[in-house]
Amino acid sequence: MIDIESKRKLREMGAAALLEALEAQDEEQVRGMGFAERFALVIDEAHQTFTHGKIEGLIRRAGLRYPEADLRRLDLVDERGLDRNVIAGLASCGFVERHQNVVFQGFTGSGKSYLGCALAKQACQRRIRAHYIRMPDLEEVWAQAADKPSGTVKFLKKYASYGLLVIDEWLLDPPNESVRSMLLELLERRYDAGSTVFCTQYAKKDWHHRLGGGVHADAIMDRIVHNAVWVDTGTHNMREVVATGSSR
Repeated sequence: MIDIESKRKLREMGAAALLEALEAQDEEQVRGMGFAERFALVIDEAHQTFTHGKIEGLIRRAGLRYPEADLRRLDLVDERGLDRNVIAGLASCGFVERHQNVVFQGFTGSGKSYLGCALAKQACQRRIRAHYIRMPDLEEVWAQAADKPSGTVKFLKKYASYGLLVIDEWLLDPPNESVRSMLLELLERRYDAGSTVFCTQYAKKDWHHRLGGGVHADAIMDRIVHNAVWVDTGTHNMREVVATGSSR
């Protein structure tokens, strides 16, 4: 049994998980064990609780559109033409360590957003800071930052710091000059420092025109396309699939 004062001290030190593991230890199961063995079990249990809590916090703060997204539970993989080996490779998050980008490109409703969220969640489970944001929302946050002292500096620092950044609805609307300048600076800061996932309806051949052409478009694409894993999400409308109830 742990006395009240010891419990207070453990809580004061921020060791609540350790205290809970100590209190949950079954005396019958550990009878006959030495102190070191018993304490090792307590530490293992407390560490699992700590890790789970940290992962849950990362997932919550990632702002996922689909927090339940899971790469292990993808529907109609073969019918959609998804390469299981590519998906398995992405699930390992090795691309984040290599600072590679990922592009999910396909028709409306083909599951791009779900895949982006699933990938971000996978990164969180590996304790990588990830964040999901729609392109229109990113543009709005940028516009708001421009109206504040040092706002653009803080914006770029924040979005450059994520190990994995998912930008959904990429190039849904052609960006204006201010946004193009922001994208170039942001992607320059993230180059060889983090991985960015782009979810888009538009094929690579259309990007240059939608980015306004010229040197800005060249520079933005240069920081994306040469170090990216491209995944065609096909033509199946997964919203219709879910609505009919034939699959998730």
